[in-house]
Amino acid sequence: MKTLAKWLLLVPPLLLLLAHIDRDRSFSGGSWRSASRASVGLAPRPVQTPDAVVQVYAARAVRWRGYFGVHTWIAAKPAAAQSYSVYEVTGWRLRRSNTSITVSDRAPDGRWFGNAPELLAELRGAEAERAIEKIVAAVDRYPYADTYRVWPGPNSNTFTAFVLRDVPELRADLPATAIGKDYLGPRLFAATPSGTGFQFSVLGVLGVMAAREEGLEVNVLGLTFGIDAKEFALKLPMAGRIGLPRDSVVRRAEAEVE
Repeated sequence: MKTLAKWLLLVPPLLLLLAHIDRDRSFSGGSWRSASRASVGLAPRPVQTPDAVVQVYAARAVRWRGYFGVHTWIAAKPAAAQSYSVYEVTGWRLRRSNTSITVSDRAPDGRWFGNAPELLAELRGAEAERAIEKIVAAVDRYPYADTYRVWPGPNSNTFTAFVLRDVPELRADLPATAIGKDYLGPRLFAATPSGTGFQFSVLGVLGVMAAREEGLEVNVLGLTFGIDAKEFALKLPMAGRIGLPRDSVVRRAEAEVE
């Protein structure tokens, strides 16, 4: 245990060192400036789906950050709308303006600078329409729009987790690699992003989470170790989820068909 603790103490300085290395490379290789942002076909096309849609995505982050974590975002399309609104937070947005929040009409399932996204949760129809109202209200009151820190937060995953707590219908389980999702600011306790349990966290660097959807997670220096007994999977830093494929989105889609 002492050896493990010593290695964990090296994580913060390692992250700071890597912040100055490989600035122009994406996780998938090549320059981030020319990396693909194309759709991967996970989002329903508005012309074919008049119903409201809400989706939550995660993709490996840009450059060196991709080895450690993911970038998450929320996409929403009201009923009969011709495009999606994508809600996310980025550090470069804050450097260019007075807010880190971006609301755009980019492809909701677009690659994140070359890295393919994973669909984490989805709602459609009347339930999605109600959820969109909650999402917009939560985005407007996000308290860290003027601050961005890769570690331990607040960052893009802090933002997504904050919004999701107001939309428990999504039951979204953010990946173990979503560093910053456990940052609660000055608070010590909160509902989990899925709304199915509770968590304790000290500034995103030490905490524990227990929930039906997320399972049991322990946060040590911003790194997540956990187990999802319901879906027989381990959650580990860098590697993410190891075990059976995530099936919560599949189950929800099947229920809608029935």
